Amino acid sequence: MATGRKLFADTSYDALSMDDIAKHAGVAKGLIYYYFKSKRGYYLAIVEESVAELVARAGGETDLPNAERVRRTVDGYLHYAEHHRAAYRTIVTGGVGSDAEVLAIRDAVREELVATIAEGAYGHRSLPPVARLALVGWLSAVEGITLEWIGGLGDVGGSAAGGRPDRAELGGRPDGAELGGRPDRAELGALLVRQLRATLTVIEEFVPECPAPPATEGPFGQRDDLAPVTGSS
Repeated sequence: MATGRKLFADTSYDALSMDDIAKHAGVAKGLIYYYFKSKRGYYLAIVEESVAELVARAGGETDLPNAERVRRTVDGYLHYAEHHRAAYRTIVTGGVGSDAEVLAIRDAVREELVATIAEGAYGHRSLPPVARLALVGWLSAVEGITLEWIGGLGDVGGSAAGGRPDRAELGGRPDGAELGGRPDRAELGALLVRQLRATLTVIEEFVPECPAPPATEGPFGQRDDLAPVTGSS
């Protein structure tokens, strides 16, 4: 499945044949047909597996306090995108053109993520229409920002091991963020959480029954937004 994720991310659906897939996977073509029936069946299985992993990563640790759970959701989402770039692109862009079935899978993961954020912010998954639209708008921005971010990962060279610049090359920043360059996951997560807090504040103005979490609670506090998120690496 990992081979299929990369192939479909790097090559158009129509340009890939089952022979190509079998060759790269190192298996007989008949074995792929046996399990997935067709190229489309294989492709949809890849999308569905990727979606399940993304939702599991973003929605884990349900026993945490609500505000901390929201923060972990954002970090888990970015962690998945960072380590599964090809799969993330497939999920967010809808895969093959305007494939209705793939778009339905993508929309389902969006709904699940919005519900997860709502549960973390408000303690329940159901939302009034205006609140839902606002969170969908925030999530759409998150998708675009994340696609841009993963597209530039690894672009910055350096003398440290693995080509990543060391702390001195980054201007000595203790958080490891690239000075004048792309943020690391912790900094990007802090940015997205702050944007989310602003969205929740606007939601409260339009929908008083959905009050924004207090500014002093967990990750929604000004000083806490930039604190490192632990538990993922």
